[in-house]
Amino acid sequence: MLESVIRVRVSASQAHYGGELVDGAFLMQLFGDAATELLIRHDGDEGLLLTYSEVTFKAPVYAGDFIEVRAKLTQVGTTSRHMEFRAVKQITRPKEAGLAPSAMDVLEEPVVVAEAKGVCVVPREKQRGGQPRV
Repeated sequence: MLESVIRVRVSASQAHYGGELVDGAFLMQLFGDAATELLIRHDGDEGLLLTYSEVTFKAPVYAGDFIEVRAKLTQVGTTSRHMEFRAVKQITRPKEAGLAPSAMDVLEEPVVVAEAKGVCVVPREKQRGGQPRV
């Protein structure tokens, strides 16, 4: 089925807690952006988010981390679109003390930081079919 991929570097402005920790709402926003892209590619319309379920935050995200979000269309109804989301940390700051503040590590094994399922709705009158990739 159709898939969407978003890659971002988490900015310092996203840090919400001490130690530059980012809140889970930021990841949910990325899931929403990925869902919107899927709906546009599938239906030619942004649609509306109906619900998230099974949201699990598995590892912390910090300012400076590079996150990849994948969204996959898993089921298509008349107006409903079921999706699965996964956010993975690809690059992060090293844990060793004494390194330059600009030091970063590419993770050998990316870390899953969040997963969720969601349902979106695209009213029939707004469905225009898939959009060509450019």
